[in-house]
Amino acid sequence: MSTATTVREVAPGYRASRTLPLRVEALRQWRRRRTLVMGGVLAALPFILMIAFAVGGGPGSRGGGNGRITLIDTATASGANFAATCLFVSAGFLLVVPVALFCGDTVASEASWSSLRYLLASPVPRARLLWSKLVVALGFSLAAMVLLPAVALAAGTAAYGWGSLKLPAGGALAVGDTVPRLALAVAFVFVSQLVTAGLAFWLSTRTDAPLGAVGGAVGLTIVGNVLDAVTALGSWREFLPAHWQFAWADALQPQLEWGGMVKGAVVSVSYALVLFALAFRGFSRKDIVS
Repeated sequence: MSTATTVREVAPGYRASRTLPLRVEALRQWRRRRTLVMGGVLAALPFILMIAFAVGGGPGSRGGGNGRITLIDTATASGANFAATCLFVSAGFLLVVPVALFCGDTVASEASWSSLRYLLASPVPRARLLWSKLVVALGFSLAAMVLLPAVALAAGTAAYGWGSLKLPAGGALAVGDTVPRLALAVAFVFVSQLVTAGLAFWLSTRTDAPLGAVGGAVGLTIVGNVLDAVTALGSWREFLPAHWQFAWADALQPQLEWGGMVKGAVVSVSYALVLFALAFRGFSRKDIVS
């Protein structure tokens, strides 16, 4: 006889869906020191870049040497350009860290504190526990994705003024299209990081060491980036999530291009669904001793 069945017999009001509410889990994660530290780091990055531009004389002031103009060279053209630049310099690695941290630390930390078995004995069904933790972890990951460009947009507008987003290749997006396009870019960055979330969450259910889950997810993400740089792989690189990580730049073109973002989203979501399924399947059969 299962624990849940026993509880339903002795506690008529028991409902599995009411155990470990999302608001309770979200509050627990919000109070964690690592959440506040990560939020502070992401919020501080735009100001660090502004200081760097001020000390260095502004992006592009010394010339690129090869005649090419990049997104960084237009960083101080407007608040929108500054937000896009912050997204560009952080999407490749920095934004991987909060996703791996929130998704990789969530279950493994409970095991390291020896509180996981007590949560299940409450009783919280295993699927419900994983679902609550996954939803909250993804929610915090999305908040991290939004926090950085939002702070950059506000700080950049205060420092460089509000205006259209000037494109490195020439031309500019209309002022009315700027924020929706940036929002689309952020949405794609979040979707592209679902693979890292899946890796971290799966590893979190397999180990009692939070650092191992977080580090493993970051490490495997780096391996994916290295493999994407191997041009000898040819078209096989299109099956790597890292191959599409900067496809969000298509959202900042005069004519919105969906092709790369759609392909990247399909690849990322496919890998993520498999990894999430493995996490739920493995955890449902795992002996919880911590």
